[in-house]
Amino acid sequence: MILTIIIPVFNEKNTIKQIIKKISLQENIEKQIILVDDGSNDGTTEIIKNDLVSQIDRVIFHEKNLGKGAAIISAKKFVKGDVVIIQDADLEYDPKDYIKILKVISEENEIAVYGSRVLGKKRYSSKSFISKTRIFFNHILTIFTNFLYKQKLSDAHTCYKSFKSNYFEKIDLKEKDFAFCPEITAKISKMGIKISEVPIDYNGRSYIEGKKISIYDGFRAIYVLLKYKFFD
Repeated sequence: MILTIIIPVFNEKNTIKQIIKKISLQENIEKQIILVDDGSNDGTTEIIKNDLVSQIDRVIFHEKNLGKGAAIISAKKFVKGDVVIIQDADLEYDPKDYIKILKVISEENEIAVYGSRVLGKKRYSSKSFISKTRIFFNHILTIFTNFLYKQKLSDAHTCYKSFKSNYFEKIDLKEKDFAFCPEITAKISKMGIKISEVPIDYNGRSYIEGKKISIYDGFRAIYVLLKYKFFD
């Protein structure tokens, strides 16, 4: 089983080398790495070109910042693996959890598996969730997602979303920003697919450390969930 790892990158000069190294250290997984530099202007582009190109199967450069969803859309046409996973370029999520996700897809023949930051834990008690506002929105959005799309998720807005590639390829992605997240959950749900979850580690970072998602994106998520439920 080949795992395609799509990495959207925007201004992550302090972590980009570390995340590629962490991915490369995952043994017993055949990997295809697709990295999309989404118009970085902090030196990330130069690090990729000078130090990382040889370690990555395909690198795509956007001339300007278009958004996380746009980066994933650009990468989508180059997927060769049997399974696709989305990996942020920061260090909030640890690639060591790939094996848990692949095991569920392989052994239980699941189509979509999310890595949950709260499953099996006292929900949101971890210091990893550094913002009470983010905790609130994540919880409300998860409840709202479950209600609209008949899922039983504990963490609908996790980064670690993985799919069998033949199903991922069928999804017509349109949202170019962080709304990719609710969009793909909505569309995989409308295909009649139940999403499974596995517990993962999570080390959230603050806005000072480079966190980019905002309250605005929370409201965007609500809009997108409603849009694909009732109007698209």
